[in-house]
Amino acid sequence: MSEINLPRLAITMGDPAGVGPEVCLRMLDDLDVRRELNPTVFGDACVLKAVAQKIGLSINVPVVDLDRWLAGEFPSGSPLVVDHGIIDLTEFQPGKINAATGYAGYSYVDSAIDAALAGTVDAVTTAPLNKEAMSMAGIKFPGHTEIFAARTTSSRWCMMQYSPEITCTFVTVHVGYHQVPQLLSKERILEVIELTHEGLQLIRGRKPKIIVCGLNPHAGENGLFGNLEEERFIVPAIEAARETGIDVDGPLPPDTAFLPARRAQTDAFVCMYHDQGHIPVKALAFDSAVNTTLGLPIIRTSVDHGTALDIAWQGKANPSSLYSAARLAVKLVHKERSSTIAVANEIGLVNI
Repeated sequence: MSEINLPRLAITMGDPAGVGPEVCLRMLDDLDVRRELNPTVFGDACVLKAVAQKIGLSINVPVVDLDRWLAGEFPSGSPLVVDHGIIDLTEFQPGKINAATGYAGYSYVDSAIDAALAGTVDAVTTAPLNKEAMSMAGIKFPGHTEIFAARTTSSRWCMMQYSPEITCTFVTVHVGYHQVPQLLSKERILEVIELTHEGLQLIRGRKPKIIVCGLNPHAGENGLFGNLEEERFIVPAIEAARETGIDVDGPLPPDTAFLPARRAQTDAFVCMYHDQGHIPVKALAFDSAVNTTLGLPIIRTSVDHGTALDIAWQGKANPSSLYSAARLAVKLVHKERSSTIAVANEIGLVNI
């Protein structure tokens, strides 16, 4: 991969009190990873320097303030830190939930989305935010997925947890269980099936095999459990997807959907609610799974773990999920570039 074609990734630092600063530092400290992924860390330099000093690392890339970044005054083609200057070290304690860190973590994401929409970066990879800290700061988004959907005004989107071992997408995400049935519809389930098909076809370069989980025990047992959610919403969505040529099966009982033999033959599982898919993903691929949002006009990937306040600033954080997320972002950038060139070539706009 030549340097000129290397995507520029915005890596948001996450909540300053969590493990986000450490995993970002480890990415910046690893020369091979830095060269491979070309990260631009959106965060606060004072936090990164404090964490680096505490765990014995250093910041081996240029640091530019946000105003210089916005003015285009930064070295091109090399990793760097964009210092937002939002938070002071006296405002919070590592490992403690705090409104100031919730606001800061959200602000890094906000800036990175602006940069992606403007084309200044090619993709955004996010370190973890703390939902309680954001709520304390008056930020009512329940998570990254909803922030990206709202900021990009996307009406058609879904969360995907991706890994080589298991991939799940979600019809509903950060809502209470009692809300899930009322949020289900044939249209929404079909939308997630279609987004799953499109996303995996881009990533894997072939038609994927998709399984849809039921909502209720035993997938409703022919109406015995639940309120006919399978019959009213899930089955019609599956049938509509099949009519468009999507390879999809279900609804399968959630307790047997993820068995090893079935996983070996399935590219993705469409899940009705958060824990239906997050539990098997985190049990099977905690360090390698990547959270991405399908349907956005920009590329967004994320670590598949939280702020881990109990080990923050202690040199114990594993950066492998951040690396996996950044690598998937790079892969998606190149896939989209190749697709754009192929379409342009087909209609005679370019010659390659």
